[in-house]
This record gives sequence, C-alpha cells and structure tokens, in this order.
Amino acid sequence: MCGIVGNIVFEGEDRKEESLQKAIQQLNRRGPDYAASYITSSGGLGHARLSIIDTTNGANQPMSDSSGRYTIVFNGEIYNYLELKKGLENKGVIFSTQSDTEVLLHLYIQKGREALQDLDGFFAFCIYDKEEDTYFIARDRFGIKPLLYYQDKKQFVFGSEMKAILQFSIDKTVDRASLTQFFQFNYIPEPHTIFTSVKKLLPGHFIEIKGETVKIERYYTYYINQAPCQDTYEQAKKNISILLESSVEKRMVADVPIGSFLSGGIDSSIIATISSRLTKNLHTFSIGFKDEPYFDETKYARLVADKIKSEHTVFSLSNNDLYEHFEQVLDYIDEPFADSSAINVFLLSKYTKEQVTVALSGDGADELFSGYNKHEALRIASQKSLKNTLIKTGKPFYQFIPQSRQSKLGNLARQLDKYAKGLSLSQKDRYIAWASFMEEGKANNLVKDNLTFGQRNSTLLPFDIDSMNAVLYADFNLVLTNDMLRKVDSMSMANSLEVRTPFLQHDLVEYVFALPEHYKIDEYSRKKILKDAFKAELSEELFHRPKHGFEVPLLKWFKNEMAAYLKQNVFNQELIEAQGFLNWGEVAKIEQLLHSKSPKDAVSSTWALVVFQHWVKRYL
Repeated sequence: MCGIVGNIVFEGEDRKEESLQKAIQQLNRRGPDYAASYITSSGGLGHARLSIIDTTNGANQPMSDSSGRYTIVFNGEIYNYLELKKGLENKGVIFSTQSDTEVLLHLYIQKGREALQDLDGFFAFCIYDKEEDTYFIARDRFGIKPLLYYQDKKQFVFGSEMKAILQFSIDKTVDRASLTQFFQFNYIPEPHTIFTSVKKLLPGHFIEIKGETVKIERYYTYYINQAPCQDTYEQAKKNISILLESSVEKRMVADVPIGSFLSGGIDSSIIATISSRLTKNLHTFSIGFKDEPYFDETKYARLVADKIKSEHTVFSLSNNDLYEHFEQVLDYIDEPFADSSAINVFLLSKYTKEQVTVALSGDGADELFSGYNKHEALRIASQKSLKNTLIKTGKPFYQFIPQSRQSKLGNLARQLDKYAKGLSLSQKDRYIAWASFMEEGKANNLVKDNLTFGQRNSTLLPFDIDSMNAVLYADFNLVLTNDMLRKVDSMSMANSLEVRTPFLQHDLVEYVFALPEHYKIDEYSRKKILKDAFKAELSEELFHRPKHGFEVPLLKWFKNEMAAYLKQNVFNQELIEAQGFLNWGEVAKIEQLLHSKSPKDAVSSTWALVVFQHWVKRYL
C-alpha cells in the first residue's frame, strides 16, 4: 500500500520538479517507509511506500525494468502475483526482487493494456514508456484504491489524494453541483470532486497519455442483467463458502504482521473465522464504547474471538476519545466527506497499526448480500399492502412526534416520516431519497449558484431500480465506492495501515450478483445465503441480534464542547456571506432545527457544515 503522484507537462512547459517533491511529501502517511521520484522527459513520477511484500530496498519505487525503458509507480497489492510471475519466468523473464510491483511491470511490458484482465487485486498505478514517451494509468475493478486527476492546456496531474494534486498550480474553482451533492449524501459521487477541474478515475477504467492526447477507456464491467445463475440454493451456499475462503487466503499473503477487524457483526466474524483456519495466532481487533453501551458490540466480538481462539484486542473508547481526535480526522480529509463514523475507523486503524501493518475487513458484504435496513424498507415499499397504505395515510401525524437520531422513539418517528414520503416516489427517486442525508430540495436551496445540480442528479444512476439486485448494484456503485471504501482507505492510510476486503474478490462479486435476489433477502432475513453458508461456524447469538452501527455523539458535542466552535465557524452569518458558497437563511434554519425538540437530520447536516468549513479554511 502506497501513495502515487505524477505530473505530465505538455509541449513548451517546464517540468514541475519542486511541486512533485512537495506532492510526494503530502503522501507520507500512505507511505512512511520510503519516498522517491523519477523524472521523465515530459514530467515526473513520485512514490511514497508502505512496505508489505518484499520489504527490501530493491523493491522500492519508482521501479524500472533492466533496460530502463519502463518505469512504474504502484499503489495496492496483486494477490496472484506468484502465479503471474511463474508464467513470466517460463517466458524467460528474469526477476531481481520478490515484489508484486516487478511482476506487474513485466506483465505490462509483455501484454500492454491486456495485462489488466489478468490482475487479481486492488490497485492504482502508472507505467511510463521512455521510448514512446507515453503513460498508462489504471484503477482496480471496484475502486478500492483511489486515483484522481487534473487536466488543463498545460499539464496533466494524477495522484492518490487531492492534497498531492493541490501542490501543483491548478484551477481551484469549487464545483457547486458537487457541493450540493455533498450536503445531500455526505460525500461527492464519482467521477466528480469538489473542484470542477479535478476528477476521479472511475473503477475499472484506464488512461493512456501520449503527447497532449489523453484517452480514457473502461476495461471491466459487470451487469445485474447478465444471465442468471441456475445453481440451487444449496449449491450457491457451497460456492460462496469456497469463493470467500479462497479470497481470504489470497489476502493473507504479506511479509509483515497481518490481523483482522472483528466488530461482532456477521461480516467481520466470517472473515475472522476463515482467517483463523489459515493462520496460527490470528490477531483480531475491535473497538468498544464506554459511554454508549447500546452501541457497544464487543461482547459479540469476544464470543467469536473465543470460539476461533484469536488473540483479541479491544480498544475501549470514551466519547472524549472520539472528541479529541475529530480534528485530526478533518485535517486528513482533503475533500468534503461527512460520514462521522470515519472517526471510529480512524481510531480503530490507529490502535490496530500498533500491532499489525495489514488488516482484513468485512466491507462490501452489506452492499453485496443486502445488509442495510434500507434494503428491507425498499423491498416492503415495492409491495401493495395495507401496512403501506396506513403508513402513507399517517404521514401528517409524524410531524407532531419529535424526530431525532438520538432516541429510539425519535428515530422511529424520523424513519416513519422518511418512509411515508418515499412511498409517494418512483423506485429510483425513492432509492435516492433513502440514500440521502439531506432532502434534495433542501440541499439545492442551501448552496448558491448550483446551476447544474438537477442535471447531475438525474444521471446519478443510469439504470432502472426495478429489482432488489438493481438496488444492490446501485449501492455497490454509489454507497460502497463513494462512502465506505473512501472512508476505510483514507482513515487507514492516515495511520499507515493497509486494509484488505475479501468480499470484493471480483469472481465472488460476479457470482453473487448473478444469484436470484430471494437468495439474499426475503420476508424473514437479510443476507440470508451468507448467514446460512456460515451458520455452522458462527455463534448462534450473532444471528439473533439487531443490526446497528454507532452514532458518534454529535448532538452532545454540538450543545456542549463544540457550542462556541459552531458559533464562530459554522453558524456565523458574516463568515457564510463573505464566502459566498451557502445561503445564510438555509444555514440559519439548520441551526434553529438543531436546537429544537425535533432536530430530525439537522445533526448530520451540521456535521457536514463543520466538515465543509474546516475544509475551506484548510484548502481555500
């Protein structure tokens, strides 16, 4: 796991070597073990290394082949590199390291862009051909590793993080449509970023650059409308078990200590259980919450750890621990991102890194097998039933119940209100509404001059939401890529920890998407087939517990520790109007709602404002 950056200047422009060095320094947490650059005839490549496979100096990057023609900078891991290496050796290739980087480089030399089809792993990389003065840049199938780029008439810049790209002279015009989507979803959907001129390379895509010609193409796709799998339920259970075990085994390869996150939920419990069969003395890690016993799941994690006999560590956190670290989290975020659970991931990664360098996680299972409450709500909402009619009829009355995420009754009222409103929408609009943290209309009113927002949102999901598999496909492309994977990558990399995701093995993903949707969700269960596939190995108690995440105690902070901070940095009319991004009247409404008896989603909206204002102060 590493950080990469590159700058390609077009004819007549000077190389930006000083900017390149500053950009590499910005990536030092992604790669604290070694950093270097390679100057090309048209620019330069930079790399910051976190040593995982072949930790010797010979495997440092940028890495060139023996002829000096090809040079690579690479972030990620290639899990099948030993198999690929053997095939290349049979063709006469001689290797000087034990690294997967050198295998990737020689595979590209042999096969060009077709090499991407052979790769099993997660990655973002660039390979420079000195003889042709060309650059080949690619991102993995599901976007586990980030890759951003900027282009104008003078240059092309790419990097693992926005903060690296900002070291070059670029246009920093804020994209008002992106800003509006940020307030709506708490993140900015790809390929867009907070700046109009910076884009994210979409998953499964590559870029070829020759001279001033920049060509972007897709090399991988998977469809929900592919030929459905005909396997019986029992056959499918066995296949999922086999595919997932193979995936975990591939991800256990490392030349540094490796462990597994263990929250006590089904997904991480399955990954840890499989891992324990493949290695001795598995280290597992979870976080507990001293001040929030309702959200503390460590007893379930301990049940699993005791059963698989892992060396289990619980990091027990107080609300004060969370509060003390929130500004560190905001400092590392280089594009507005308001999923407050990033604080939890940051702390879990920080303490896990003290014992291991690589950790496995259960990310991707909820989107793949239907693990969210939203999935059950969408399934029920698509049915004609008396229950739906009654809920829809009662919509005017939910306004009289205080709505808040801070209590069971308040959260129920909030959910009923949101569900009732969704019943009046089309399937696609309902999905968007339930994937949002702020209503589209309110986000639209909040941001000034967002002239293209309506058009942007209308093309967000270019397919019909006409089945549960389509819902999962939407989550995979929207929520997983833009929220979950971004959160885990940025917060783990802030602590120099590599996180691997076995559920995102591409042959497993393709297989599960081809299965009938009733294998995954029905009136009795979510993630049905996944639970059944591993039921014999997991504690019975895991299957009879409510699913809930952890709500960072934002409302408590806002009314106590952060009250003065909010007045100065968020609910400040003079500041808001001077910046010119937001409509003060709408900001004032959020403040008023926050301090009412029915704050609804004002807490998450306020956190988004905190994140945005911190970002403006730091980067603009």
